[in-house]
Amino acid sequence: MSKNKLWIGLAAVAFAGISLWWMARTPREVNGSGQSEREAGVTAAVVRARRSPMESSITLSGNFKAFQEVDVHAKVAGYIRTIYVDVGDHVKEGQVLAVLEVPELAAELAGSDAAVRRARQEVLRAQGDVQRNKSAHGAAHAMFARLSQAAKEKQGLVAQQEVDEAQAKDLEGEAQVSSSQAALSAAEQALEVAQATQKQYSAMSEYTRITAPFPGVITIRYADTGALIAAGTSSSTQSMSVVRLAQMSRLRLVLPIPESIAAQIRLGAPVKVRVPALNQDIVGKVSRFANSLDSQTRTMETEIDFDNRDGKLIPGMYTETMLTLNTNANALQLPIEAVAQNGTDATVLVVNPQNVIEERHVRTGMQGKAMMEITSGLTDQDRVVIGSRSQFRSGQKVIPKEIAGSSESGGAS
Repeated sequence: MSKNKLWIGLAAVAFAGISLWWMARTPREVNGSGQSEREAGVTAAVVRARRSPMESSITLSGNFKAFQEVDVHAKVAGYIRTIYVDVGDHVKEGQVLAVLEVPELAAELAGSDAAVRRARQEVLRAQGDVQRNKSAHGAAHAMFARLSQAAKEKQGLVAQQEVDEAQAKDLEGEAQVSSSQAALSAAEQALEVAQATQKQYSAMSEYTRITAPFPGVITIRYADTGALIAAGTSSSTQSMSVVRLAQMSRLRLVLPIPESIAAQIRLGAPVKVRVPALNQDIVGKVSRFANSLDSQTRTMETEIDFDNRDGKLIPGMYTETMLTLNTNANALQLPIEAVAQNGTDATVLVVNPQNVIEERHVRTGMQGKAMMEITSGLTDQDRVVIGSRSQFRSGQKVIPKEIAGSSESGGAS
């Protein structure tokens, strides 16, 4: 009986020793260093910065506008005699859209034509008077010259009275030539005035034909046959347009660029435009920009032109435009959740070769939906803690567990 108790006691002691040895051994990690889990620290998910293409862009909403659009007015007042176009008609530059009936203008044009004809007759008559007076003056001058010469050669041959009368007729003929020349000049000036008046009324008569200032499509027809149209140049009356004309073979997309990126806009910068109505992407380039900010919206008006000769695009269509601002074919990138930002300061938690956390200040660049560019302070060999940063502190020892980085293509917004 006593031997059994002895063996039972020895077995109990042995079991207790083995249990204590096993409990002391289980916390050991199988990592080759023999450190315990408590010594190694908690597990930290880490990711390595990677290099890949990245671009900075901004997405803006907008809609297409006709490249040119104008309400066509009449230059003179009158009734529409004929209108040749309607909504949807395609017209060419210079094509007649409508013709006005202006009876008063027709009468004034006829009167100006008659005035020109009369002025021309007056010029012809004055020219005849000049020729006649020149001939008479030439004969009188020759008579005076002969008598004067004979009187000088032989005294008493010609009476002095005859010489004086010949001289008077010579001077009278000269005065008549001068008078007829002045009358001719006045007649020519009167002809110029009449011709100017005729040109004025003729030009006004041409304005009764309303033509297209550029090729395009009629989008609105305001007037019908017989409507009274006031002159578009009159400020005292409210003139009515005849039609509205829009150039649609070329469209422009106007974008309000925010002040924060206005300085980055460059002529020729590529633009990717999504047209939801067509389920299609089209590419354009920046054609022009205002170079100044709107004081109310703090935006800069920027325009992109698109060829629309096939007519697929319609003014007013909604668009989503991705405007590329900057590109980097070899940008060092980290997931956004790995970077802590406080104003202009940015930090990351780096796990050094000794598996100890270090807080490091970095500089950031472009930012995408999931990735951020790191411009300095980090290399592609560094391991960076990703996830809940509040669980870690600088100097803490961790067990790094590397995970795959983000699969984002690098587009930034």
